[in-house]
Amino acid sequence: FFSKDSAIRQAERLIEEGADIIDIGGESTRPGAEEVSTEEEIKRVIPVVETLRKRFDNILISVDTYKSEVADVALSAGADIINDISGLHFDANLGYVVSKYKAGLILMHTRGKPTEMQKNLIYEDFMKEVLSYLRSSIDKAVSAGISMDSLVLDPGIGFGKSYEHNLFILKKLEEFRVFGLPLLIGTSRKSFIGKILDKEAKDRDLGTLATIAIAIQNGANIVRVHNVAMAKDVVMVSDAIKMSDSL
Repeated sequence: FFSKDSAIRQAERLIEEGADIIDIGGESTRPGAEEVSTEEEIKRVIPVVETLRKRFDNILISVDTYKSEVADVALSAGADIINDISGLHFDANLGYVVSKYKAGLILMHTRGKPTEMQKNLIYEDFMKEVLSYLRSSIDKAVSAGISMDSLVLDPGIGFGKSYEHNLFILKKLEEFRVFGLPLLIGTSRKSFIGKILDKEAKDRDLGTLATIAIAIQNGANIVRVHNVAMAKDVVMVSDAIKMSDSL
């Protein structure tokens, strides 16, 4: 949704369908995507943030960026959360910007920037390395003055991961709760689902719903999706089952 008006209409549609958080990004971070300039990212993101903030008081606005300059302008414009795919590993100043605004911060694991992250998928000890990276991200955040209750972790499905790694994360998601922080999972329409189903991205919503149900059962607190209406039903049923009392 490259124009301001189309982005606003999409955000309004997602809110109407039941989204609690709107995540806005001005730079694609899918594997192989080229980096855009800070100026261009600000130009794309800030008008959308400003408009949504004026129209919706009760919606959390997340901005997907790893650049401290973009984060500073976005938080000043009314954003509540910075969603950093690098977990504070790309820009040393980002943590201090988030701390200044007392904003929320999502720390994700990745391996290099999008242009390179799928080139080396060999790990000596996959879980140990991912958990160590996230531990480092948490330490960077705390050192910058961010409180632990402002942090969310994302193991980074599809970011520097093989097909097998993505499945393993979902199966072993509970292990990421070792830090005592909420977990975010972003599986929606990703290529590992396409590999299982042999379907294009637009036809992967039902497969996505299966991953959401499993993720919630295994400890996810936030799910990042394209089809909010369908996902909300799955979330509500999954939560009801997980939270039900023992007889």
